[in-house]
Amino acid sequence: MAAERLVVIGGDAAGMSAASQARRLKGPDALEIVAFERGHFTSYSACGIPYWVGGDVEARDDLIARTPEEHRERDIDLRMRTEVTELDVAGQRVKALDRESGKTYWTGFDKLVIATGARPVRPALPGMDAAGVHGVQTLDDGQALLDSLDALRSEGPRRAVVVGAGYIGVEMAEAMLKRGFEVTVLNRGEQPMATLDADMGRLVHEAMDGLGITTVNGAAVTKILTGPDGRVTEVVTEAGTYPADVVVLGIGVEPETALARAAGLPVGPHGGLLTDLAMRVVGHENIWAGGDCVEVLDLVAGRTRHIALGTHANKHGQVIGSNVGGGYGTFPGVVGTAVSKVCDLEIARTGLREKDARAVGLRYVTATIESTGRAGYYPGAKPMTVKMIAELRTGRLLGVQIVGRDGAAKRVDVAAVALTAGMTVEQMTALDLGYAPPFSPVWDPVLVAARKTVAAVRGAGN
Repeated sequence: MAAERLVVIGGDAAGMSAASQARRLKGPDALEIVAFERGHFTSYSACGIPYWVGGDVEARDDLIARTPEEHRERDIDLRMRTEVTELDVAGQRVKALDRESGKTYWTGFDKLVIATGARPVRPALPGMDAAGVHGVQTLDDGQALLDSLDALRSEGPRRAVVVGAGYIGVEMAEAMLKRGFEVTVLNRGEQPMATLDADMGRLVHEAMDGLGITTVNGAAVTKILTGPDGRVTEVVTEAGTYPADVVVLGIGVEPETALARAAGLPVGPHGGLLTDLAMRVVGHENIWAGGDCVEVLDLVAGRTRHIALGTHANKHGQVIGSNVGGGYGTFPGVVGTAVSKVCDLEIARTGLREKDARAVGLRYVTATIESTGRAGYYPGAKPMTVKMIAELRTGRLLGVQIVGRDGAAKRVDVAAVALTAGMTVEQMTALDLGYAPPFSPVWDPVLVAARKTVAAVRGAGN
């Protein structure tokens, strides 16, 4: 019997994890694997780009987990700089464009994996395509930004404007600060880090100010001005005008689903492809999708959402590869856990914010506590703020947000497990967490927050 052909669109986390897992389960005699990647790199950590730009990661290649040559050694026909431009679902084939030669051709498939990722939000405003304005979605983007910074090294003022104050924005603000730039972050929202409630975002704002980063809230960008050489000089917002020698876009990303949409595949309210638990595209027996181009089930809210994270993408790939290769796997959903940092300030969240709970019709209580990451008497103890949200009456945990230093961020993992298990805040108070003065007070900050939230639930009554 002839080998089946698996075609993979996208050569990063989800796509190549799927291809690699399928290859582990089926050899080339049973499964031919053809993968298309439009860029110059494959299997790399996009999440590491801010740390490479900032100098924490020494070299670009340190972010690459597996090269094209290594994939090919595993009998995966990986075609770099080749973009899939059309998907013929009925005919079970894809049309590809070789970006180097300009040649186009069709390739048939028995099974298809769509892992096209996400694209940076780049508003259609005057000057957005000017020299010195950079996104940071790919390794190519990171290299272009570094080249731009190197060109400025011997010139006068070094002013960086970061547009957006989400994860990418605050991480790139830190990177620019480490590069010796005067940094201004322009945020159209009420506070930075819109993935937090505003009261917790205010803590991030205050800390960024203390680090020397100027954060301007309520500052929606309207245009970017350039000099005679076509290079950026100023960023204009509704709140004022800010000089800039380089502009970094950290506005966020959207699912890259144009190809899938054109082929008539189903997408959700956030623009991502819809899949079942096996990561199979809804209504299509031989098409799977994973990574930043899909929507996932929020286990707390009971709705789909779009979350662009490498952790999810790799898990999706493992599930897809198992199913394509004749095994079995499912991806049940997420609770929305994410961590970040700006210099020594750590930021974490999981579950629902207050407005998320309201949006799905949940009534809730909140509690916020201040503690330290170590015993108060132990040298180096640093402050930490924990906010907890629980459902009214039942006390079911709905969400946790943490802002602090010295090991604050990873404490959110305790809450992520509790959310996944459907625990109440009262059950959380009895968790047997590790304790020693260098690592935690006798009552860990998460448990202190749980105790206070229990009191809020009881105090709220019915």
